[in-house]
Amino acid sequence: MSTTPRPTPRSTPRATPQSPSGAAPTPSLTERRKAETRMEIARAAAALFVRQGLRATRAEDIAQQAGIAPRTFYRYFASKEEAVAPLYAAGAQRWAEAVRAAPARLTVPQALEHAVEHTLAPGAGVSAASWEWVRTLIRLTDTSPALRKVWAEVGQTSEEALAEILARRLATPGWGVAPTAETEEVAGGKQTGVPGAADEATGPAGVPWAGEPGAGEPGAARDPLAATGGVEPAATPGAVRPAREPETDGAGPTALPPPVPVITPDLRFAAAVAGSAVRVAVQSWAATTSPAAGPDGPAALALRNLRALGGFAWDGERSART
Repeated sequence: MSTTPRPTPRSTPRATPQSPSGAAPTPSLTERRKAETRMEIARAAAALFVRQGLRATRAEDIAQQAGIAPRTFYRYFASKEEAVAPLYAAGAQRWAEAVRAAPARLTVPQALEHAVEHTLAPGAGVSAASWEWVRTLIRLTDTSPALRKVWAEVGQTSEEALAEILARRLATPGWGVAPTAETEEVAGGKQTGVPGAADEATGPAGVPWAGEPGAGEPGAARDPLAATGGVEPAATPGAVRPAREPETDGAGPTALPPPVPVITPDLRFAAAVAGSAVRVAVQSWAATTSPAAGPDGPAALALRNLRALGGFAWDGERSART
C-alpha cells in the first residue's frame, strides 16, 4: 500500500464554463498546461488499465508511466480511477459539441443524429485500437464502483452541457427550417438537404466516445445566436430570457449583451433522455465483441435508440402537448 500523502480529493472536472454568447473563453497558458498534464496522466492510466488491469495498477505506476512524481499525480487526481475522467469527458464533450456545431437547418432530433454520425461512427483518424480502448475502459466500470462513479459523473456533466446547447438551438431564428433556393444563394452555403448528412463545416468525423483523445475534432462550435446581432428573437418556449428594450444615449441604440439561455426542467429532461440514449448504446456495444462499424456498432445502436424516441418532444413543450 502506498504511503504517499494524499491531498484533499478533487471532484471530477466539469465542463468548461461558457460565455453568454455560447463560445468557450480562451484558456490561459497555465490552464492549457494543466489540461495537457491531466490528459497525459489520463492516457498513461488508460494504457496501464488496458494492459495489466485496474486492480494491478497503482497510482504510483501511473505517475511513473506519465513521467511525473507521485505527489504531482495527487495534485491532479484523488485516486487512480479518477485519472481516466478526462478521457471519458473528452468523448462526451465532443458529442455535445457536435450537437452545437450541427447545421442550424437541422431540427433537434436531426442534430442529435448528426452528432452521433460525427462522433460514434468509425471514420478518419480513428483506429481500431482506439475503439478497443473504449471497449475496455467502459467494461472496467462493471467491476469497479469507483470507476462507475466517475463514468456517471461525466455523464451528468455532459447532460448539463447538452441542455444549454439545446436551449441555444431553440433560440436560433429559423432553426430546423430547410433552406430554400433563395436563402442558399444569399448565404452562399452548400446544403446537402439530407438530414444528418456530413456537413463540410463540421470538420472531420469519427471521434470516439472515449479512449485516445485527439483522433479528430468536430468543427469549431457555431454560435446560433450570432445572427441575431445580440438581440433576442421572438420568445421560444423554454429557450431564452425575454429581451430588454435597447437603451439609447441620444445617438442611437446601444448594443445589448448576448442573451442568456434559460434551461427549463423540460430541456434538462430532454438532454438527459438524449444523453442516456447515446450512453446506453456505447455501453451496450462495449459489452459485446461486435466491431465498432456495422449494425451493432455504437453509432448504429445510438441512432436506433434516438429514432425509437420519435414521438418525444425535444423542444421542451411536453406540458403543452399532453
